[in-house]
Amino acid sequence: ILGFSTPPGRLSMMAFILNALTCALALLYFIRRGKQCLDFTVTVHFFHLLGCWMYNSRFPATLTWWLVHVVCTALMAAIGEYLCMRIELREIPLNSAPKSNV
Repeated sequence: ILGFSTPPGRLSMMAFILNALTCALALLYFIRRGKQCLDFTVTVHFFHLLGCWMYNSRFPATLTWWLVHVVCTALMAAIGEYLCMRIELREIPLNSAPKSNV
């Protein structure tokens, strides 16, 4: 069903790309470490590959399937790492005023 020539194929590819963007936000919420984003992204897509393989009873062999998933993996990892690095590189506020807890 994935393909550039039919409207359902284009819609499915856009759904995969939107899923990659929302999963990048999930990486920010759950992982919060830029170094671990690629690991979790590849793990999620590997489990998706296994699920597709079991569901269809055959290994995915179409070029468009692989292209869409490579692009989605790259998008999810890059955007997730960018978002996590923005959080990691925030300045740590230092209060120089003395505390008085009397």
